[in-house]
Amino acid sequence: MTEVHFYHLTRNNVEEVLPALLEKTRERGWKAVVMASSPERVESLNRHLWVSGRDSFLPHGSARDGEAALQPIWLTESDERPNGAQVLFLTDGAVSQQQGDYERVCDIFDGENEEAVAAARQRWQECKEKGFTLSYWQQGDNGWAKQAAA
Repeated sequence: MTEVHFYHLTRNNVEEVLPALLEKTRERGWKAVVMASSPERVESLNRHLWVSGRDSFLPHGSARDGEAALQPIWLTESDERPNGAQVLFLTDGAVSQQQGDYERVCDIFDGENEEAVAAARQRWQECKEKGFTLSYWQQGDNGWAKQAAA
């Protein structure tokens, strides 16, 4: 059964938290797809990941780079899974119809934006109705804290 983890950002933006989450994904030997809202956003994340790895380079690519099946981290604005990823990262309110194909989905949203929070609540309800296992993480003073599921 697919696990969906909602990440409520209150202190950092996607660019600041995504590299650490991707590093943890890679440590487990998993591949990832990062879905963004537009080709421009994909390119922005692509540039950011070139310089953001804490200890090492995060291997990744996008349509501009090609070789999708070989990329451990695939950045896209499309609802696709060309690298056989186990984990899907949804950013910028991106929505996938293929969530059930992944072991884990990480829905990262801006907790300071009321529209983003309302949209995340709607996605939570939809995931709950699909029977996915849900968890909710919120940034706090001491990092991420798992919150009680509603």
